[in-house]
Amino acid sequence: MHNMARPFKCRYVWNNPNFYYFKPRAVPLAGLKEVILTVDEAETLRLKDLEKLEQTQAADKMGIHQSTFQRTLTRAREKISDAIINGKAIKIHGGNYKMPGLDRTGPLGQGPFTGRGRGQGFNQPVKCICPSCGYQEAKKPGVPCSTIVCPKCNSRMISS
Repeated sequence: MHNMARPFKCRYVWNNPNFYYFKPRAVPLAGLKEVILTVDEAETLRLKDLEKLEQTQAADKMGIHQSTFQRTLTRAREKISDAIINGKAIKIHGGNYKMPGLDRTGPLGQGPFTGRGRGQGFNQPVKCICPSCGYQEAKKPGVPCSTIVCPKCNSRMISS
């Protein structure tokens, strides 16, 4: 008899983050380490800390068990703390989630995403984002985001 891992349960995310990148001010992006906060981890922070829901209510809303919610929330808080204390950038990206009513899954509704690690299951970014001011624009096929300069603040764009 062999052990089989339990399947990773998809979480419901009710709010698409408005911003996907945060970094310490006046520190060049090239010199920063990143912390990847998944969309579902960001949702646990939103439900618990901003919406002020009890963990059982928040877990129900996400369609997961309360203990899974607690682990995800703890992991999210640890990542945010690491970024703040150690001066790292925070990138909100990936995860295993669905946005109810929108028939969308994965990062920003770009299809299923297994969310285990950087870039897995992720095809082409659909947006270029300014890490400094948060400005976003649609990604043009064949044009790397890093070659585009933000029209608002003249920073180099990054892919979503």
